Amino acid sequence: MQGTFIATISLTGALLLSACVSPDQAAKLANPRAGFDNVGSTTAAATGKETVWIQSGAEAAANAKRVQALVYKKTISADTAVQVALLNNKGLQAAYADLGLSSTDVWQQTLQPNPTVSVGLLGIGAKGLGGFRAIEGMIANNILSLVTRDKRRGIADIHFRQAQLVAAEATLRVATDTRRAWVEAVAAYEAAGLIAQAQGTANAASELAARLGEVGSLNKAEQAREHAFYAELTGQRAQAKLAAELAKEALTRQMGLWGADAVYYVPNALPQLPRSIAARPKIEAEALGRRVDLAIAKLELDAAARKNGLTDATRYVTDLEIIAGFEAEREAEDGEVSIETTPQIEVEFDIPIFDSGKARKRKAETAYMRAANELAEKAVNVRSEARSAYLAYTASHQIARHYRDAVLPLRRTIEEEGLLSYNGMITNTFELLADTRARLNSNLLEGSARRDFWLADANMVAAVYGGGAAAGGGGESGGGVADEGGAGH
Repeated sequence: MQGTFIATISLTGALLLSACVSPDQAAKLANPRAGFDNVGSTTAAATGKETVWIQSGAEAAANAKRVQALVYKKTISADTAVQVALLNNKGLQAAYADLGLSSTDVWQQTLQPNPTVSVGLLGIGAKGLGGFRAIEGMIANNILSLVTRDKRRGIADIHFRQAQLVAAEATLRVATDTRRAWVEAVAAYEAAGLIAQAQGTANAASELAARLGEVGSLNKAEQAREHAFYAELTGQRAQAKLAAELAKEALTRQMGLWGADAVYYVPNALPQLPRSIAARPKIEAEALGRRVDLAIAKLELDAAARKNGLTDATRYVTDLEIIAGFEAEREAEDGEVSIETTPQIEVEFDIPIFDSGKARKRKAETAYMRAANELAEKAVNVRSEARSAYLAYTASHQIARHYRDAVLPLRRTIEEEGLLSYNGMITNTFELLADTRARLNSNLLEGSARRDFWLADANMVAAVYGGGAAAGGGGESGGGVADEGGAGH
């Protein structure tokens, strides 16, 4: 009996061992950070920054100190803001947790279902047989699961690679959104400073108009015009201050800061334009080769194709089990007890009388065609987004350069010539102030154009690597006021 039982166990055990994952693969999937190295390398190519996956209190504490060292009471650059967001954004950590869930799902799917073992005692209470007449033992295992093991593991591996790309896309999106938020915040403070200068000029004009009115040299309409302009700028400065504070708060949210860590500053002006921008005639090819969302769609098509093959494998037999066991029966004759052991092997499966698997086959084929069309649409959109992003990048650079090289020099010339005329008593004071206000307005337009360029720069990176819409250009320049002479608070 013992030999037969061991043989039966060996038969089922051989089937089970043939389905086990390799030790290397099991160790890889059991790693709490499985797949994260790929996420880090993918995103570093686009951002040049490091990202972390925090999984313990000690790691969280060390990361918090690192973040504080980067931002506390410091004026941060766009690159610093992006690095802080990649280290500290809690939504990003949640995305990495989804990657961990995916790796455990893959690990689970690579494991075969546990066999079912049953042991029964027959003829309990039989006289002369020691309390029972027979022992029956069975071990059942799903043989179809063993046959389709490789295909299921292949599909699970595709899903795991998809999860890594999804995490990379989330990382790129946080980086892009943070860079945009930094640009918006700095542009708001720059506009606020220019409005504050315009308000100072308007205040001087308003006071001068009041004095001239007192001596009868300026009528009430002209006085009211100067007072109204000053009053309007006062309201605009309040709006600008609010816009700047809200823009900075949006940046704070992107970086995941609160409490003392939120005590940081941004510059009062955006960087100047680069002297030239590189031509990228192959930007469509770059985007097709690097966009993570396109890679996700490709894997989805691959998974659909593999699932279609799995449907073929299980079309007619959906549940096949092999059951191995033994029955040991004891007989008592002339006062002696003998044991007769009988091995047993059974196969259980469904007979496809009503469900031939055609519906499952049709569903798999339709899912494949859907994935194929979604991939084709994604490729068309990626090409268009890359072209649009590059067009916005080059055009916004030309527009901002036009304001810098043509408009502002003309305004400076007008103001300088007006000052000479004023000194020669050819131009009156209000004409000189009007020229100054016009120059400040041109400065606002130039700052807005420069902001649009830096937003387009961030959008182009997103169009090539993924992680955000590649919309070119920005909206109307927001105003905001920093404390004069300092960074935004």
